[in-house]
Amino acid sequence: MDYGMIGKIEKAKRYAEERDRITFNSLTAQFSGDNNAYTITLGADGWDCTCPGFRTHSICPHIMSLERLFKPMLKRTPLPYAPGQNVVSDVEKAKRYAEEPDRIHLQSFEVSFKGENAEHITNHAGGNWQCTCSFFHSRGVCCHTMAMERILKEMITKPVAILE
Repeated sequence: MDYGMIGKIEKAKRYAEERDRITFNSLTAQFSGDNNAYTITLGADGWDCTCPGFRTHSICPHIMSLERLFKPMLKRTPLPYAPGQNVVSDVEKAKRYAEEPDRIHLQSFEVSFKGENAEHITNHAGGNWQCTCSFFHSRGVCCHTMAMERILKEMITKPVAILE
């Protein structure tokens, strides 16, 4: 290992702790709920979830748990509670889900990193990383990809089992 890589590993640790540097631009996740698996997306138009609760109330415990987990990296107002929503139950479920990140498998995502010298775009899809920084282009890994691996851990390393 060379000194350049050692410096990037140290920077990755710092970036993983300074999550306000990171902004999720988009994501697609499979979420294993208590009864079924659902697909959650975040894009320019906001959140979407395939669960019945989201279809009825435009909010659900699955999204609420991601808002809780990724709070400093979302840079958007959390979805408001909806009339008729079972708020107490959904908040409790979202809290429990956020403590069980193995329920979540991020299929793809794109984040912006406010680095020390510039902003970089990092994404992960189909098990492959990409980053706009020059270190990634020369090494295939960088402080941005290592920071996201550190933050997301099991959410990007294995698929969530689909409940039947």
